[in-house]
Amino acid sequence: MEAFHGSVALWLRSWRPQSLPYRRSEIIRGALGSLLGLLTAGLAGWAFDVGPAGLPAIVAPMGASAVLLFAAPASPLAQPWPMLGGNIISTVIGVGVARLIGTGTPLGSITAAAVAVAVAIGVMMVLRCLHPPGGACALFAAVGTGAVQQQGFLFAVFPIAVNSLALLVIAAAVNNLTGRAYPHVAAPAPDSGGPGQRLLLQPSEIAAAIRRLDQGLDVLPQDIVALVRDVEDHAVNRRLGQLRVESVMNREVRTVRSTENMYRVRMIMSNDRVKAVPVVDEDRHVVGITTIYDLFRLDLANLDPVSKYMTSPVRTILGSAPVSELVALMSGEGLRHIPVVDEDDRLQGIVSRTELITVLHRALVDATAGSTGPAAST
Repeated sequence: MEAFHGSVALWLRSWRPQSLPYRRSEIIRGALGSLLGLLTAGLAGWAFDVGPAGLPAIVAPMGASAVLLFAAPASPLAQPWPMLGGNIISTVIGVGVARLIGTGTPLGSITAAAVAVAVAIGVMMVLRCLHPPGGACALFAAVGTGAVQQQGFLFAVFPIAVNSLALLVIAAAVNNLTGRAYPHVAAPAPDSGGPGQRLLLQPSEIAAAIRRLDQGLDVLPQDIVALVRDVEDHAVNRRLGQLRVESVMNREVRTVRSTENMYRVRMIMSNDRVKAVPVVDEDRHVVGITTIYDLFRLDLANLDPVSKYMTSPVRTILGSAPVSELVALMSGEGLRHIPVVDEDDRLQGIVSRTELITVLHRALVDATAGSTGPAAST
């Protein structure tokens, strides 16, 4: 019985208003953008009035379209094809259903309205132009006034198409001018493999998860991947934000000059058991790096200059930088060794994946101990 009451209480709590993190700029964009968009749509309808007397210059569904275009422009439901296709196609369906069923009686009007919206929803989903105001367009076209019925299928052109197109143009202008890209472009999906792969989640896996949840989430899988990646980065920053690269680097680093031969590089790697040797100039500025993989390209003499095999320019990192930046470089770009420099770009040390793995393992152990150990219970 307690479990039942708990389920009911949880269900009732779900009816409470949700706290949505709208920024002030988003509120201003949504309010002023819709004001400008609807004014423009209405003026366009008034200027291109080609219908019978009593036909409205702007129709109510445009208000719902404005909510999506200016308050939720990244939604798949608010993109240009759903907005235009959903409104116009649904209007045509509404007119057609009204003529087929007839709206001369109250029962006929109610039936035509229900059938028009149902068919419009199905067609929009099939054509991938689902737009909630499209349902309102279908209903309005099916049970509209005498002027709407007199306009017939041209109602899809005026005022629906005229209003929709004008609103869409203003939405594109307002969103892009205020820093919100529209039409929304999904975040690029990460590569499916390679040394730079940081995140195992793929858009196809997200799409499959959405299907399994069977919730019809109105979000693109690519955007979920980008969201999870951003959370991952901030989690690393929170865990390692106080740790600096200079605290984990190897300070005893052997170096070579670009004019020396590769035989010296080979001897350093063999004697010191290292897999990378930075190349520096006379002021210890890093000009390149050689790795153990370069040795496989050597001829038998090993007397070629280092400059012939070194990688240049080379990615470096400040010793004062947080370790989280090091994680992003090594995992995001597939780097195995990164020279560490000071503020004057002089070599301080070097970090390999071995040191990084050690640090991450220590952080993981500390996190586990902090959540399950004695400290967590105090």
